Amino acid sequence: MLWRDFLQLALRALIAHRMRSFLTLLGIGVGIAAVILLTSIGEGLHQFVLKEFTQFGTNLIQITPGRRGTRGGPPGLPSTTRDITLDDAAALLRAPFVSGVTPNVSGNSEVRANGRVRRTFIMGVGADMQRVFSMRVKSGQFLPPDDAASARAFIVLGSTLKQELFGAESPLGERVQIGNERFRVIGVMESKGQFLGIDLDDTAYIPTARALALYNRDGLMEINVTYDEGMAASRVAAGIRKILLSRHGREDFTLTTQEDMLASLSNILDILTAAVGALGGISLLVGGVGIVTIMTIAVAERTNEIGLLVALGARRGTILGLFLGEAVALAAIGGLLGLALGAGMAQLIGLFVPALPVTTPWHFVVVAEASAVGIGLAAGVLPARRAAGLDPVQALRAD
Repeated sequence: MLWRDFLQLALRALIAHRMRSFLTLLGIGVGIAAVILLTSIGEGLHQFVLKEFTQFGTNLIQITPGRRGTRGGPPGLPSTTRDITLDDAAALLRAPFVSGVTPNVSGNSEVRANGRVRRTFIMGVGADMQRVFSMRVKSGQFLPPDDAASARAFIVLGSTLKQELFGAESPLGERVQIGNERFRVIGVMESKGQFLGIDLDDTAYIPTARALALYNRDGLMEINVTYDEGMAASRVAAGIRKILLSRHGREDFTLTTQEDMLASLSNILDILTAAVGALGGISLLVGGVGIVTIMTIAVAERTNEIGLLVALGARRGTILGLFLGEAVALAAIGGLLGLALGAGMAQLIGLFVPALPVTTPWHFVVVAEASAVGIGLAAGVLPARRAAGLDPVQALRAD
């Protein structure tokens, strides 16, 4: 039998039972739509988070106290490990290919100015902070490169904090009080948005040494380093490690490159995308059960037709192929409908939630459609074998 005849017979059988075929198509279609929709959201989340991380540049290295895996605990948390200091940060400026260093300390405090009070995030940073994190000053200037031991009491406001404290007025030259210290405003940052739950626009930036005194700390939370474009992160990290080892005598710190952070994050998000896709795949299995049920019913209803085909000389393989073709056709057509439905719903979500860049990963589209065809093929095997194994005489006698 020609493939064209196979196709015609399969389509006629599907059209002859429209409602039954539609319900089967719907089962597969809903499964495919669920896979595409969930993976589109997962991929959109993937791109969103990666964009959040890379908005500060990709040539960053973070140094935190405590070696990963030692009894000192996770890097950055209070522990018995040796602190990293302002002197360490100053020494790193001599590392090969390093273009900027900012020692960081942060906390939460009340800020008083212009008769108003606002509790906000305080970041103690170095003069290179805006270059390290690709941030810009909107008005005034950023913190000057003062000596750490005699850093002046200057402050730079985030755009939201400036608006809350001073409204439309210029804050430059005004005094701001944090705790018992008074700072003079010398700049306002351009809007940067949020990062990992921290509103960078509702933040005050003060010299690191002043933040250490404000929060009664001896050591830094972290040091962030940026290096020349085009240089290998591993090469720069090796130079940083050499300097810190000579100062500390042992490796009691952790270096994390931006490449390491992005790779770990990407792996986690890939697993998340695959997991939500697998949840949608459960619907595909339900659709496969529906195909088994429908094809089993079809074999029972078309027993006479099968007997007639065998009596006219049709081979067992032809009967097997005919019923397998019907199952695959159901799954393939249902898969195409599901692809259109899932992609359409993903685009609608993108329109209603523009902050989430919903993206349909086309390799998942191919995998989903191939899975639908494979499930249709697998689901049709048992009914098709049953049809091919019918005795022609008994089949012709069946009611």
